[in-house]
Amino acid sequence: MSDAYSGRGNKDRSVTKEGGATMTPGPQHGKARPAPGGPFLIGESMTGGYGNGPDILHECTIAVDKGEIAVIVGPNGAGKSTGMKALFGMLNVRSGSVRLDGEDITDLSPQDRVKKGMGFVPQTHNIFTSMSVEENLEMGAFIRTDDIRPTMEQVYELFPILKEKRYQAAGELSGGQRQQVAVGRALMTQPKVLMLDEPTAGVSPIVMDELFDRIIEVARTGLPVLMVEQNARQALEIADKGYVLVQGANAHTGTGKELLADPEVRQSFLGG
Repeated sequence: MSDAYSGRGNKDRSVTKEGGATMTPGPQHGKARPAPGGPFLIGESMTGGYGNGPDILHECTIAVDKGEIAVIVGPNGAGKSTGMKALFGMLNVRSGSVRLDGEDITDLSPQDRVKKGMGFVPQTHNIFTSMSVEENLEMGAFIRTDDIRPTMEQVYELFPILKEKRYQAAGELSGGQRQQVAVGRALMTQPKVLMLDEPTAGVSPIVMDELFDRIIEVARTGLPVLMVEQNARQALEIADKGYVLVQGANAHTGTGKELLADPEVRQSFLGG
């Protein structure tokens, strides 16, 4: 791991439009199956898209192991966020599989994947703006029945500004602080893997550096971190593993250092 950093705010929308087409959801009532071996989290040879529409992913493979930071980069429209959503069960994977911690979870719904240990932070609409910072963190622990206070203290230790503003409405925070709330809320589930969709979108370079620094700290605890990033160069600088997607398919795969040194990657995706 090297250095760099990132952050951003968030939310969520309905997948249906009145009077329009309805998006077919991803898997709903499936079961996990034993699948030992391989990376801790892997979406292998995933092909699929939204509803009955055309495929966006084409035999795309994305993986991350314990203690690693894996980064998905590529041009706009490359399928980066779609790949992340496929791992989380938000769209149909028509072929391929998703495996987590020795289990095939391809048929599980997103909510069941959370119970299995996925912590997902979407790019936008990812906080409850009218609720306080602390209430947002408490909402992140909704699936837990044990004492959440030690985890909350760990989140406050990772993001000290959140403890300072814990009684303030999350909607009053800056973009970078909102993103810290979103990441903190995901950590409250005590996930086995943390998935971040463009965590640094819309924040200043200074805030981006700070957020990347915190992401490095999270990975050092052994928690795998998978993130989609538009700030490709900075993200690859901290990445143990990098995936460059083009039109929904793997174009280049390697360590962050290997991809930064690759002339084709530099020319096509990093500005030379």
